[in-house]
Amino acid sequence: MDIKYTHLNIVAKDWRKLAKFYIDVFNCKPKPPERELSGDWLDRVTGIDSAHITGMHLLLPGFEREGPTLEIFQYRESIKNAHRNINKEGFSHIAFAVDDVERCLAKLKENGGTTVGEVVIGHVENVGTIQVVYGRDPEGNIIEIQRWS
Repeated sequence: MDIKYTHLNIVAKDWRKLAKFYIDVFNCKPKPPERELSGDWLDRVTGIDSAHITGMHLLLPGFEREGPTLEIFQYRESIKNAHRNINKEGFSHIAFAVDDVERCLAKLKENGGTTVGEVVIGHVENVGTIQVVYGRDPEGNIIEIQRWS
């Protein structure tokens, strides 16, 4: 059996605004077409009656056209999620390797993001030295910004 990672999905309050954030801050690229999904098949796969989804896929930086994507979707009706914490069980965060952590963090904040903690330098035995910070996108999803040396 061949297996290939394809995408990570974020359910957004405003998919266009959130997609713009990832494009502007992390150089993600739109991968057309925009999606508008509904119908019996979608109701059956989601378990939601009359499901309606709009959104798009973004190519992640460092990957070619067929690389994994960040899928940002908005449901016509969504359920608000409690404030996300870095140590909450389940999916926690998405991470980006950058060449300048401080500059990327400033860009994140200029585009409506916030910080979780502070920029730190740590040493991971047998791996290397990492400069790292956790932030949040405008909808509260956690992002790790890292640089290894």
